[in-house]
This record gives sequence, C-alpha cells and structure tokens, in this order.
Amino acid sequence: MQTGESAPKPQRIGVPREVFPGEKRVATVPDVVAKLVKLGFEVMVEQGAGELADLSDAAYVEAGASIAPSADALWSGSDIVFKVRAPTSDEVALMHPGQTLIGFLWPAQNPELMQQLAAKKVTALSIDALPRTLSRAQKMDALTSMAGVSGYRAVVEAANAFGRFFNGQITAAGKVPPAKVFIAGAGVAGLAAIGAAASLGAIVRANDTRAEVADQVVSLGGEFVKVDYEEEGSGGGGYAKVMSEGFQAAQRAMYAQQAREVDIIITTALIPGKPAPKLITAEMVQSMKPGSVIVDMAAEQGGNCELTEPGKAVVKHGVTIVGYTDLASRMARQSSTLYGTNLFRLTEELCKTKDGVINVNMEDDAIRGLTVIKDGEITWPAPALVVAPKPAPKPAAAVSEKKGGHGHGSSGPMPVKTLTMVFGLGALAFWAIGAYAPAAFLGHFTVFVLACFIGNMVVWNVTPALHTPLMSVTNAISSIIVIGALVQIVPPESGANGRPDQLILWLAFAGIVLTAVNMFGGFAVTRRMLDMFRK
Repeated sequence: MQTGESAPKPQRIGVPREVFPGEKRVATVPDVVAKLVKLGFEVMVEQGAGELADLSDAAYVEAGASIAPSADALWSGSDIVFKVRAPTSDEVALMHPGQTLIGFLWPAQNPELMQQLAAKKVTALSIDALPRTLSRAQKMDALTSMAGVSGYRAVVEAANAFGRFFNGQITAAGKVPPAKVFIAGAGVAGLAAIGAAASLGAIVRANDTRAEVADQVVSLGGEFVKVDYEEEGSGGGGYAKVMSEGFQAAQRAMYAQQAREVDIIITTALIPGKPAPKLITAEMVQSMKPGSVIVDMAAEQGGNCELTEPGKAVVKHGVTIVGYTDLASRMARQSSTLYGTNLFRLTEELCKTKDGVINVNMEDDAIRGLTVIKDGEITWPAPALVVAPKPAPKPAAAVSEKKGGHGHGSSGPMPVKTLTMVFGLGALAFWAIGAYAPAAFLGHFTVFVLACFIGNMVVWNVTPALHTPLMSVTNAISSIIVIGALVQIVPPESGANGRPDQLILWLAFAGIVLTAVNMFGGFAVTRRMLDMFRK
C-alpha cells in the first residue's frame, strides 16, 4: 500500500426480517455473523429478525452484529442485503443504487421484480441460479440445503397425519404391520425423505426418471421401483427432464398400482421453469386405503397431485393431502443455519481478499451464474457453461496392457529384449556357479532362487489393492508349502539317481497342485470382488 492510501471501508451486510406471510427463516444466524465479522464485514440485523427461528437479538449482538430498529434503517444503512424470500415492492422501494442483494429471487418466475431491481441500479445475486454442475459450487448450494430439510420435514408431516406406527411391531395386543411409503422423485428432497422414512422403520419404495439414482435409493434403505419403459430422464444440472408421452403413460400405470398398495405417498417432482407435473390423479387418490396420506412437496408450483390445495392439509376420499408450501420454514432454526452457511461460503468467494469488500467477478463461472443483475443491467440468463469433453476411451488392448494382467502390478509386461537379456545373464551366472561350486551349495542355492522367484510372483508383484492381511498370510504359507514340496521332489540325499520314493513324490506333487489352485484361485476371486466396485 502506498503512503497516504487508506484501506477500503468495510461494507455492511444487512439482514432484514422476512415479511412473507408464514416465513420463519432468517438469512443468517449468530454463529455465521461471527465468521462474517472475521472476513472484515460489518453486520446489521433488523430487530426481531431471528425471533421466529428462536434466535434472539442479544445473540446477534454477542456475535458482533448491530441491531437496526426498523426495516427503513436496515435497508438504507446496508451495502449488501441477505434475504431468504424475494423482496416485496415495498422493500425494493427502500433500496438504493450500488446496493447488492443476495437471496432466492427466481428470475424466471419474477420478470417484474427483475425490472424493478434493475431500475434501482442495484446488483442482484439469485442463489437459486447457482450452476449446480460445478463441484466447487456445492458449498453454496442453498437449493440442496433447503430441499434436504424439506424432505425430512415431509416425513415428519406424514407421520403426524398418519394414524399408525411407521415400524412394524408385535405386541401383546396384536401385530402392527409396518407402514408402506412411496416417494415419487429421488432428488435431494426425495433422498432425504427416503432416509428419514427408512430410519423410522417403514417399508420405503421410490421412483425417479433418472435411472442413475437407483443405487442411491437402495443405499438409503429403499427399493427402487422402475417404470417398464426405457428412456433416459436426466435433464442436466441435477434435474429431471420432461418425459415422452409413452413414458408418462407407463409411469401413471405404475403410480396407480403403488397408490393401491401403500399407506403414504410423498411427491417431490419439479422441473425448473415449468409447473409441477401431475403424477397423482383423483382416481388414484380414490383408490388409496382410508387413512392414507399424501404429502405434496411441489404444492407451491401447483402440486403433483390433482387434489392438492397449496398451503393447506385437506381430507378427500378419506385421504389426507398435505400441501404445505413452507416445509423448510417449519424447521426454521435448522434451515436458517444451513442457509446462512451457504451465504457465508458465497461471501468467501466474493471477498477473497478478506477485507470486508465484495467483488462480483463476472469471469468466475459460479458468480456469473448467480448474478442476474449487475449495476442495474439484467444479466440473466447466464451463458451456458462449457463442459469439457469426456476423454476418448482407450483401446481394450491398451487397458489390458496397463493393468498388467490379473492381479499383477500396473507397470506392464517387461519388454522382450530386456527379458531375454535378464534370462541370458541369469543362465550365465547360474552356469558359472554350478561349474565351480560344491554340489551341496548348488542344491541350497537352487532352493534360494526358487524361493525368491515364487516370493516375487505371489507377494511383491501383486496389485497393491490385493494386499490384505489374509492374502499376505495365505501367500506366505503357500510359498512355504511350494518350496517344501520342491525340496521333497528333488532332495540331494535321496537314494539312487537322487529320486524319492513314489509316495513322497505324489504327496509333494499334490501339495504343489493344491497350493497353486489356492493362490491363483485367491487372486481370481479377489479380482472379481474388486471389479464389483468399478463402474
């Protein structure tokens, strides 16, 4: 820094109280405030902002924040504003040029809001527009955080509306069967619901248009129900795509069958920028058992069930249909903590200098995707990310050569020239020793060479992935047996012509054969086990 040059003034982050009806979340929590202060920022929280999430003003002050007495003071005194819900027209009116807004703005669904913010000459970062395909963006992915909370809460709401145990029980009063739960859509929210329902003891089934999530469903304790129709359902960016009419017909048939069999259905299907697809028809609801429950997590976008009423829990045809649009808000403290952490990670990317001043770098793919308005200019949608092409698959012969055969090291086979020279030098050295060394020494030396060769083949030259304690002990014992058998076949002290009697000969031969089967069979079985973990 040059003499007389002053350090930039730290920017102030403002956290207003959410005004959307029923919204209990807050954009940051005291623990995160302390981290923002360490980055050099000042933090101001509107009075009572965290009250509905059980976070007191005193806790914010203790973490290093100041308290704004009103929304007017908060918006006018902040350089950066953290929000959960998109701002209302009244809140936009309180903004000033040069201010930065970060929150869920949903630019595709709110074109009028985009125009209002642009007219205010502000910069707006929409956390829902984060490019989710970037691996380093995962720490900022608030959509995933909120979906996980919502999926868990959906199971809690289902359990509350369902009049029985989730897990099966055998009591003195009789046997209680486990509840059967079907999850439509195995994205982040669906997987969270699967894990929660399975942990409560229910029989969980799930379906998704993306076949690659089947393993994830099974790993969480669920059963993947496949649609009897072949079509790829991945739409990119972690979302599903709109499927063909043929697939949808087969899917409806499968859903109709599940509706008749299960006790609880949780739907999570959403496609960005489009109304929620209708998966559960009125006829399916009517076919369900009395007392069954449907939790429609897509209620805010119209719902996956034809009979869903957004924001309400209603009973139709004896089935409780839960259409709450504030599932994440119903776990306000947990949601606020996760969301606040996501915004903190974003702030770290915006303020890499840790001087309390953000830099909206439009050259950064993640930041460019988030930025929907820059200094009053609408920049949404962001250009499509350039995906690096997948490397061309190597020829099978090259892959086999690189692996070096079954169970051997990855250095590949020794070149023919080198191998010939090694064997030639070895034969020459062996001849020189045999010509001048005593006969007794030659016998011991032969056993030593064989032991080194076998030890190298069964231990040293094995792929490191096969080096387990059991394999090491087995190979060591097998080597000893082979060497002992070879000594018995050609012992230097045995009768005429140096040959043992027939019984010892056949026993030694059988020992060599069985040991070879054990060693090579062990390699083959272990190799097959390792191949199970390869894609």
